[in-house]
Amino acid sequence: MAAAAAARCAGHGGGGGGGFLLRRRLLAAAAFLAAFGLCAAADDAATGRGQGHDHVMLSVEDMFPDSSSSSSSCDAPPRDHRHGATSSTTRMTIVHRHGPCSPLAAAHDKPPSHGEILAADQSRAESIQHRVSTTGTGRGKPNRSRRRQQQPPAASLSSSTASLPASPGRALGTGNYVVTVGLGTPASRYTVVFDTGSDTTWVQCQPCVVACYEQREKLFDPASSSTYANVSCAAPACSDLDVSGCSGGHCLYGVQYGDGSYSIGFFAMDTLTLSSYDAVKGFRFGCGERNDGLFGEAAGLLGLGRGKTSLPVQTYGKYGGVFAHCLPARSTGTGYLDFGAGSPPPATTTPMLTGNGPTFYYVGMTGIRVGGRLLPIAPSVFAAAGTIVDSGTVITRLPPAAYSSLRSAFAAAMAARGYRKAAAVSLLDTCYDFTGMSQVAIPTVSLLFRGGAALDVDASGIMYTVSASQVCLAFAGNEDGDDVGIVGNTQLKTFGVSYDIGKKVVGFSPGAC
Repeated sequence: MAAAAAARCAGHGGGGGGGFLLRRRLLAAAAFLAAFGLCAAADDAATGRGQGHDHVMLSVEDMFPDSSSSSSSCDAPPRDHRHGATSSTTRMTIVHRHGPCSPLAAAHDKPPSHGEILAADQSRAESIQHRVSTTGTGRGKPNRSRRRQQQPPAASLSSSTASLPASPGRALGTGNYVVTVGLGTPASRYTVVFDTGSDTTWVQCQPCVVACYEQREKLFDPASSSTYANVSCAAPACSDLDVSGCSGGHCLYGVQYGDGSYSIGFFAMDTLTLSSYDAVKGFRFGCGERNDGLFGEAAGLLGLGRGKTSLPVQTYGKYGGVFAHCLPARSTGTGYLDFGAGSPPPATTTPMLTGNGPTFYYVGMTGIRVGGRLLPIAPSVFAAAGTIVDSGTVITRLPPAAYSSLRSAFAAAMAARGYRKAAAVSLLDTCYDFTGMSQVAIPTVSLLFRGGAALDVDASGIMYTVSASQVCLAFAGNEDGDDVGIVGNTQLKTFGVSYDIGKKVVGFSPGAC
């Protein structure tokens, strides 16, 4: 019976001119696939295709980056030689902060566990949803008991420094991709987390008045930079901060994140160097003199949100409010962060819904396809709370009804192929055991947006791998239908995601890195 199935599957491959040996190889590959009911996948193996209309082939080995990898095994940085690119685009290299390509890699004893990653991700998602629910323009329900507002510490930088007030909704967990920037004159290099869900850029500074967390590079020393200056309390820029204070006539800032991490210090100006040839003079950032938290030994954070203190808004005259990023499929890979309008236009675009609230990049999700089939989800399900694209969230969050439909369709397709279910992992409840398998065929997943834009999720972004015996659908459902949906970085892998604040569009381009 198995032999017949293999022959039937191999017959899909066709092709009579390959000879006896080629035919045997095709039959061997088809036998493996037929054992799991994957005739369509056998067709792909025979013809050299890696993806069908309803499924995508994924190597189980590729789900596990080599734990022994070092920076010498990292993929080469993406080159800025794309068709249509111009010199007006500034390109920076993105790496995963816990991967071997990160400048921080030598500083880690070991990366965080999957439980820690998912717990931190849940904290970030709930914090985003809390902020949306309290902005007034967001659609979430406020004052939910499970969302305790997190307060920045009532601390002072010195005896003459006023305590910073509470920061409503500023609790955001930090992201997990990093870039390297230069700061000061002469420039010193710093590895910072980049985050589309935050506005204010900051780094740890000397002196640490109370405490600083451990970081890989030396702390930024304002005294060593000839272009450093504190922002005055009377300056309009000081009022751009969500939370501000004043000490000796100098502006203070304070930010806190979902895991309780925080940074407090002076709001300042200096030269920010984005690449070896492109500098932003008079860039306003936080010079943190009291900092604490789990920042993975990064020097600070690069804020890429839509607020007035963010890098895209501060550099609007230089880059036109345009930037793009591509996150690598694996931690051994590299991606890019571009600034400027010189990049080729994205393959598809969707409106940026700027009226929905501050900071975040809101888009209008309209549907989901699984295995090429549109799921029966009413558009009102997505419209109820809205959706944001967020580089710092790992797992995409969907409205409960949308996630239930996605999970059911995905599970049905996996069951039809005979895959074994596995125990849930944290917030991931649809998991499979791929022990002993070399390749698997999983249903395609596409996220649909207003304007006809589609994000056909890359194979590397459909599932989250804990181990060969626990590989889970990398989506989760929100607790309430009014919680804002979040398109996370796992689903954005390999896509060029572009943001144009002036034109108010978000774009997606597949296979960009």
